[in-house]
Amino acid sequence: MIKGIKGLHHVTSMASDAARNNGFFTDTLGLRRVKKTVNFDEPSIYHLYYGDETGAAGTVMTYFPFDHMMRGRPGVGEVGETQFSVPKGSLAYWKDRLVSQGVAGLKADTIFGANRLRLAGPDGDGLALVEKADDVRSAWTAGGVPSDAAIRGFAGARLSLHDTAAMEELLGFMGYERAEKEGNVTRLIIPNGNGADTIDLEALPQTTFARQGAGSVHHIAFAVDDRAAQLEVRKALMDTGYQVTPVIDRDYFWAIYFRTPGGVLFEIATNEPGFNRDEDTAHLGQALKLPQRYEPLRDRIEAGLVPLAA
Repeated sequence: MIKGIKGLHHVTSMASDAARNNGFFTDTLGLRRVKKTVNFDEPSIYHLYYGDETGAAGTVMTYFPFDHMMRGRPGVGEVGETQFSVPKGSLAYWKDRLVSQGVAGLKADTIFGANRLRLAGPDGDGLALVEKADDVRSAWTAGGVPSDAAIRGFAGARLSLHDTAAMEELLGFMGYERAEKEGNVTRLIIPNGNGADTIDLEALPQTTFARQGAGSVHHIAFAVDDRAAQLEVRKALMDTGYQVTPVIDRDYFWAIYFRTPGGVLFEIATNEPGFNRDEDTAHLGQALKLPQRYEPLRDRIEAGLVPLAA
């Protein structure tokens, strides 16, 4: 069994409008934009990162905004819901805030004893705010949300699948433990995690497969401390028969990827070196940062990107 995984690292999704996406996560949800860079494989497209003050692992939602991209179709074989942790008793504040800003898809419910408020992002993204009484992570409060309501980071994510057995076996190998089951949803928890430590598996045997597009999660990343731990995870996965990519340098973390039995793309990402490797913490996310290979094309790249509010 793998022992180095700490919980979630980040979740990466797709969007159809960079400015609208940026406004939703920074103004509506009050997160900090911790990095403004480009898709390393398609530098004409932004890669935007939103999280806490430093972009700590377990807090960062990232987006590839492709202009006018068709919306995705929800279904199985994907991350159906990304869950953010908020303080207990704060959902009334959030409901008022989201209603006043015209956010769609609001629905309050309770699962595994926790109150949550489900909502849709700008492209129909499946999101939820989940009350957690014991989340000690610090919140970013310069985004206009008071500290007694501000998002602490991820609580976890829900994976939508035809059958959950193979995914539960994989997550068990990755160090997750079954906590409880409610209806067609099974909850797994990583012991002594980083706060973003739950994965819910929703069994939807009659649902069609998802079609990726704007509002869809592209991949979900799990955190390890460093490159040594990542190599151990990679070896363990490959020894078990998974096809895992070589280690890829993403400037702010190193990454490996593999496709799961249910079709969801998993990434294992390092906590090092972090988002302050090329700009100080006070100014994270302000300047456009490019991989070194794209620096000679900076003028052309910047000219093609829509300006974003600070």
